[in-house]
Amino acid sequence: MSRASKLTLAATSLGTVGVIYFVHWAQEQEKANMHKGVERDMEKQRIRHERQAEFELQRRLEEEYRKLQTVSPSSEDQPGIAIQNRGT
Repeated sequence: MSRASKLTLAATSLGTVGVIYFVHWAQEQEKANMHKGVERDMEKQRIRHERQAEFELQRRLEEEYRKLQTVSPSSEDQPGIAIQNRGT
């Protein structure tokens, strides 16, 4: 085997090993990124459930308070009622 053919074989072999290693590494990185996406989605779901539970609790408390208290609209909420200045 000539020297040129040995160098060609070595360069081709190294190139092939390099490509295989790079593809394997890229697949591992992609898999890790996809897993991080799943973890983010699970965390978002957990937060959404917590917020929904908090909202339901607040809604139930509001219903309880409305049963116990009489709520009447303030004069600021009613259109057409003028507020008079007493000091001037």
